[in-house]
Amino acid sequence: MEELKRHEYEILKILSLENKPLGSGQLRRLLLQKGFNLSEATVGRILSEMDRKELTVKYGYRGRSISTHGRKVLEDVESDSRLNHNSSRLVRILNSHRQEDLIDMLVARRAIERELASLAAVKATDAEIGLMESVLREQERLAAQNEMSVEQDLRFHRLIASAAKNKVLAATLDLIRQGRQMSMILEYIRREVKGNLAVEHARILRAIINRDPAEAERAMVDHIESLISDVKKYWSQMRSDNSV
Repeated sequence: MEELKRHEYEILKILSLENKPLGSGQLRRLLLQKGFNLSEATVGRILSEMDRKELTVKYGYRGRSISTHGRKVLEDVESDSRLNHNSSRLVRILNSHRQEDLIDMLVARRAIERELASLAAVKATDAEIGLMESVLREQERLAAQNEMSVEQDLRFHRLIASAAKNKVLAATLDLIRQGRQMSMILEYIRREVKGNLAVEHARILRAIINRDPAEAERAMVDHIESLISDVKKYWSQMRSDNSV
């Protein structure tokens, strides 16, 4: 990803919100409102450099607009910033949990979700399967962009629970999962150890589509056991790093 200087980033943010070109003077005033006291000549030099990098497009005396490339660079930078912020917050949350607590939760999930997956392969409607496919596609898109997909993970598993048509098991799963925070912790761990939720979800969904309850159960068990393995691997890496 292309590196952005602070002034370039702020200019791209300003231009991304405009539907018309802005000149150096206008940009200088807007930057001043953000706490950047730059001369108009300095802003002009920054813009010339941004033109060279194809981050902006010059429209003669009317000024500059953000280019397609500039918009993509800005989106990448903001995506990385969100990821880093989320990661820092998750590290703090994660440090308050014990490895044994996470594994106990996953063992309980394995017992419940294997049955839910098996039932879903028999009882899921075409409409419910369609929703699962839609959620999985969105999760795969986010994974390809290195974005967090916690909401999609939660929804995928809840759709399976709903499709199983067993309210007691579904309610038990909601209690065991402990809400969104636990899913965020597990996704953070998977990122750290290079796991892939979307690939494992695809195998579960394929078994449900094929109406194969035995394979759906196996795929779900393998998925949860993979999570357990990643939790153990993460803590092993943490101990190793701390001992250096």
